[in-house]
Amino acid sequence: MSEFLTIQGMKIEVERMGSGSPLLVLLSEEAAFERTSPFIAELARSHELVMPMAPGFGNSERPDWISSPDDISYIFLDVIEKLGIKKTPVLGLSLGGWIAAEMAVKDDSFISKLSLVNPFGVKIGGPFDRDIQDIWTLHPAKVAALKYHNVDFGKRDYTNTPEAEIAIVARNLESFARFCWEPYMHNPKLKIRLPRIKVPTQFIWGENDGVTTAAYGKAYSQHVPGASFVTVPNAGHYPQIEQPAEVAKLINAFLA
Repeated sequence: MSEFLTIQGMKIEVERMGSGSPLLVLLSEEAAFERTSPFIAELARSHELVMPMAPGFGNSERPDWISSPDDISYIFLDVIEKLGIKKTPVLGLSLGGWIAAEMAVKDDSFISKLSLVNPFGVKIGGPFDRDIQDIWTLHPAKVAALKYHNVDFGKRDYTNTPEAEIAIVARNLESFARFCWEPYMHNPKLKIRLPRIKVPTQFIWGENDGVTTAAYGKAYSQHVPGASFVTVPNAGHYPQIEQPAEVAKLINAFLA
């Protein structure tokens, strides 16, 4: 079930599914596929999932003034306020994890626990270190091999997909590039702000991630006081897609 909220003059789509204790889920750049994935279905068995779509994703509007995940974090904080969400666990996936971190450093009072799965968002190494692989200029086959332990998970067959759904996939990809192009996949200020996060925080990382390695994830987690870090075998940048049952198990155990 989807509803639309008017936030800062734009329409933001919010999807709800499942039953049980509430869980705010910030989807990744693969939102078009995650919404109907086995992972989301598994979480929905024990949680009421509240999933706002970032501007430019799904059916949410995207005004020209929005240019970064930092901007989106303020919009989502207004979504939280409008929905009356308080002391609720938050799950962020990849791009959604970056946005969740941006929200938490500004205001984590509404968060009971924070779970981040392979988030982008920080620069760990020096100016000439490649912390995050350039997924826009590499050959698609190389990108797929970096993203997935099993590249079959990255294959998409659009043969029988309705045109409206294909348009959303394309729009999501365009918005992802727009928000993360420069600075590339990070906010230079976020790493400095991460110690402001005071809620229990869990990092989950695909052991075979070639886009942002497990070493990058471990270093990222060490900037959040008291955060735990765990890797998932046989998974790349999207462990929730390649190992949905294992990732859901880790999240549910952390939230219990």
